Amino acid sequence: MDAAGLIQCLPVLGSLVVLVLVYLVFTAQTQNNEPPGPRPLPLLGNLLLLDFNQPYKTFIKLSKKYGSVFTFHMGPDKAVVLVGYQAVKEALVDFADEFGERAPPTTVKEDQHEYGVVFANGDSWREMRRFVLTNLKDFGMGKKASEDKIIEECGHLLQRIQSFRDKAFDTNEVVNAAVSNIICSMVYGSRFDYNDPEFKEILYRVRRGTELLGTRSVQEAGMGDSQFHLKNLTTMVANLFAGGTETSACTLRWSLLFMAKYPNIQASGMGTCELLRQVEGNLIDGLTYGHGIDRKDKIRDTGDQVREEIARVIGARQVLSEDRKNLPFTDAVVHETQRLGNVVPLNLLHRTSCDVKFQGHFIKKGSTVYPVLASVLYDENEWEKPDTFYPAHFLDKDGKFVKRDALMPFSAGRRACLGKSLARMQLFIVFATLMQRFRFTPPPGVTEEELDLTPRIGGLRCPLPQKLCAISLS
Repeated sequence: MDAAGLIQCLPVLGSLVVLVLVYLVFTAQTQNNEPPGPRPLPLLGNLLLLDFNQPYKTFIKLSKKYGSVFTFHMGPDKAVVLVGYQAVKEALVDFADEFGERAPPTTVKEDQHEYGVVFANGDSWREMRRFVLTNLKDFGMGKKASEDKIIEECGHLLQRIQSFRDKAFDTNEVVNAAVSNIICSMVYGSRFDYNDPEFKEILYRVRRGTELLGTRSVQEAGMGDSQFHLKNLTTMVANLFAGGTETSACTLRWSLLFMAKYPNIQASGMGTCELLRQVEGNLIDGLTYGHGIDRKDKIRDTGDQVREEIARVIGARQVLSEDRKNLPFTDAVVHETQRLGNVVPLNLLHRTSCDVKFQGHFIKKGSTVYPVLASVLYDENEWEKPDTFYPAHFLDKDGKFVKRDALMPFSAGRRACLGKSLARMQLFIVFATLMQRFRFTPPPGVTEEELDLTPRIGGLRCPLPQKLCAISLS
């Protein structure tokens, strides 16, 4: 080969050398016992293995081979994946400081990484977290004041649903509007009409994950090193609306879809004994629905069905938060919806704040960490029927409600959702109120079996937009 030919080959040879070096760097085994994982390809990493629509399924599958702590390469970026209740709980609770930083995703604008409370770290995050908790308490979060706001909005929601006169409607719009209005009432002291064009635009932007419009201007504190400046506070308000609206609304939409899909859970007229003797079945869309238990199992009192229980315990009066303790089956249905609905399957990304030895593996400082919440909510070691809509997961043999540590819809540790007490109250009151007044069914021409439980593709695992009928019981 002459000199000219050699020169022409240099770019190709150079590229091959770079690829080989990258490959060797990716696959080199360190002396620090880093978590194992699938062998990555140059530049692509392990992306060819990933189900981009439901990546948590890929991670759960890989954990069967590599264990509950393993390495996964998102292209050239290496991350540590945590799968299962024990690994996720240990990292987020027992090693809260070591795994307590947030790694912002690439979809978040760079200038927003260190503002607000969701993706910020360090002093800014600590200061804004204290500020949010203090002000949410002042707004009455989890107390009578917030309960009054929820009940007030329930009245508007009932009127809106009644206006459809038993005809099919898209639950997405009305449920999102109701949940967002609860936050508006607490923060701004007023609510929006469901048909307000500006309000619809705000809800659209929240759903799309872009910046929230319409936030109020906040005066700066005037301190040179203060975290209370305009950018931080407006980002915090946007965090509050985005996190508080879409996640709760998504869970409520799952609850209505489950009730329409599995009518015996919501319908009255079936006695407890008949319920207990029904055999679970109907493998639909990968979800086995159990009305009670298998014939081969010991008969287990799972409590009354939702509407019968509500009618028996509180009648026609307004549902209150304090009714929860007397409505164990209704409460169990809400919790089971949170579990099976699996709204935030991957959790938000975490990052290690220092070098840490975790479950026998070395994880270096600054590592991106995926604590897979879906693997906790579907953990076969924690749930009797992990792939089943089974309210008995939260009921004891006497039909009383029981808490389960493996239910982590709000994550855990110091990065857990700050508004979880409000969300719990909201989910229970709104769901029970709707069950008290309506029976939800598929639209005309659609059977329960044909209702689609396929989740929408996106950061949150929400139902696909579809219409339901709300049959008034009054």
